[in-house]
Amino acid sequence: MADHIPKGRPEILFPLFAGLETLDGVGPKTAKHYAGIHVETPKDLIFSLPAGGLDRTRKASIREVPLPGPATVEVTIGVHRKPKGRGPYRIEVEDAQTAFQLVFFHARGDYLERTLPPGSRRVVSGKVELYDGIAQMAHPDHILPPDEAARIPDYEPVYPLAQGLTQKGVHKAVTSALTRIEPLGEWIDLDLVKQKDWPAWSDAIYAAHAPQNAADLSRAAPPRERLAYDELFAHQLTLSLARAHRRRKPGLSSKSAGHLRSKVLAALPYTPTGAQSRAIVEIAEDMAAPHRMNRLLQGDVGSGKTLVALMALLVAVEAGGQGVMMAPTSILAGQHYLNLKPLADEAGVVCEILTGADKGAERRGKLAALKRGDIHILVGTHAVFQDDVEFADLRLAIVDEQHRFGVRERVRLSQKGEAADILVMTATPIPRTLSLAQYGDMDLSILDEKPPGRTPVKTALISTARIEEVVDHLRRALDEGRQAYWVCPLVEESEVYDATAAEERFKMLRAALGDTKVALVHGQMPPRDKDAIMAAFKAGETRVLVATTVIEVGVDVPNASIMVIEQAEIFGLSQLHQLRGRVGRGAADSTCLLMYRGPLGETAKRRLQVLRESEDGFRIAEEDLAIRGAGDLIGTAQSGLPRFRIADLETQAGLMALAQNDARALLALDPDLQGARGQSARVLLWLMEQDKAIRLLDVG
Repeated sequence: MADHIPKGRPEILFPLFAGLETLDGVGPKTAKHYAGIHVETPKDLIFSLPAGGLDRTRKASIREVPLPGPATVEVTIGVHRKPKGRGPYRIEVEDAQTAFQLVFFHARGDYLERTLPPGSRRVVSGKVELYDGIAQMAHPDHILPPDEAARIPDYEPVYPLAQGLTQKGVHKAVTSALTRIEPLGEWIDLDLVKQKDWPAWSDAIYAAHAPQNAADLSRAAPPRERLAYDELFAHQLTLSLARAHRRRKPGLSSKSAGHLRSKVLAALPYTPTGAQSRAIVEIAEDMAAPHRMNRLLQGDVGSGKTLVALMALLVAVEAGGQGVMMAPTSILAGQHYLNLKPLADEAGVVCEILTGADKGAERRGKLAALKRGDIHILVGTHAVFQDDVEFADLRLAIVDEQHRFGVRERVRLSQKGEAADILVMTATPIPRTLSLAQYGDMDLSILDEKPPGRTPVKTALISTARIEEVVDHLRRALDEGRQAYWVCPLVEESEVYDATAAEERFKMLRAALGDTKVALVHGQMPPRDKDAIMAAFKAGETRVLVATTVIEVGVDVPNASIMVIEQAEIFGLSQLHQLRGRVGRGAADSTCLLMYRGPLGETAKRRLQVLRESEDGFRIAEEDLAIRGAGDLIGTAQSGLPRFRIADLETQAGLMALAQNDARALLALDPDLQGARGQSARVLLWLMEQDKAIRLLDVG
């Protein structure tokens, strides 16, 4: 066993990390079954809290309980009725008011006759049901002589099970695991413990496994809430340590007086929003600091992230360095380039684009200019990761649409500039809890205001059965010189099938609206073709763009004022909100038509309703979280979202924010966790298996 103990784990925790077979009633075979409920050690078991409870308070008669339901009564054992053939073994019993039967399948009659002789008294507890009008208790959970009946709890916890496990077996193992618990000191701020009326950690564990009633099973019950907080606190402590560790590493201090930024601001036809100005200041301060910036810029569709990004890039350039901005697709990179270049020109800054389409002499020329420092701002796709791409002095890397880039790419990008600052931009509003869980190691800037001049988008629900009306509406709009998107549904992640569905719709719309007006773009096309089609649509040469969700992120065509989304009910809320954000970018009144196939289920109806009522991406994201849950919202597998045993991200948002503040405050006072509370916090990190965090502490 000792071989598996990570170096440094406190001895007080050894018993909790022993093998499961060391617990009462758990042999090697049963230990394997526990994997079904993700339990490998006694520690896992004590964190698998009861999922429900059974009221086993003693009643005089089964007549006092609603059937079917659990009952605990004292009975006199009567006649044994042995089965004829393969039937069940029945025993007649009588409580204070009525008679009923105890029923046993595959029973050993001689054993039952010996242990339950007629005329003896027993307290029985189990589920009573009516079968052919006769009350029965099949296989009672407890059968005890009256003088031992106190062993039956008034309220018995019910644990989650997997195949091969029984309630009795799990109870026995849990009882055994609880004997290994020691008081571990307090890692939570004492004022908070007092304010929340939370018990100490060990008391909370005992109480959570001994609920006295249904209220004790609720997430708001102090023992459970405290244990949820411990999980969130350990997680936030780990993220805060990673943040502190990174901040200790020297970065590049990029200071700028703001001359280049002033030139751009003077050329803008509008004034930045308060949120934009705030974010620009936060980023400039971060870049001037001696440590590396790691900031997330979160803004709803159309909140003006591009301007903030350019201002950050200009800080890097004015400090004598270079900046790179990366997008997940060449279409988006091209669009960022078109938006940034005219403004960069105003500031006299050289802005260039590099994508996979650059070949031969053209590519070599750009690479040489980049290495010499003649290109100040580079916009590109992941083509900028290639080994032959070298910068003279990379100071800032901006990654657009975080969830399309893996952590690996972020690391490779930061290696291009040894200490380059990193700014991640996302247009997907993420509920606060999830952004704290996912990006808690990053500093956050939020754009929660819309620049003036954005027209609200009118959202309407319409049944697929009325598609002809939609096409007529479209025909009239095109005659007025407007443009439209038509989004076809995604089918089970199959791009091939999506393309087929889009092809069909494309043919139908061409027949109805005229060949020259309709174009098609989908994920199966070569990037070059996609770019050409998007460019033609942007230039107004085609009027209707039929697409799969490739247009979801960032494409900007101010003249497009109609968005039709087919089978809107199968899309996630945040995704629908993203798609709707493609229109309403110009002066014309804009419409988003959500087409659905009836009849709509309750959840789908609620989702589409929320979208119709709100244009606030953050509110929509919170609703999406409430409807779909955290795992579905960002796909837990690839999101890097931690799996908590007790804490619940959907309902305990406030606790997560509290945990982040508490963790950062503790590290500000005690960066190496050497004080009394710091030492307890180290024990918590070991308990929660956050070994990585401890390594960061010890490396410093």
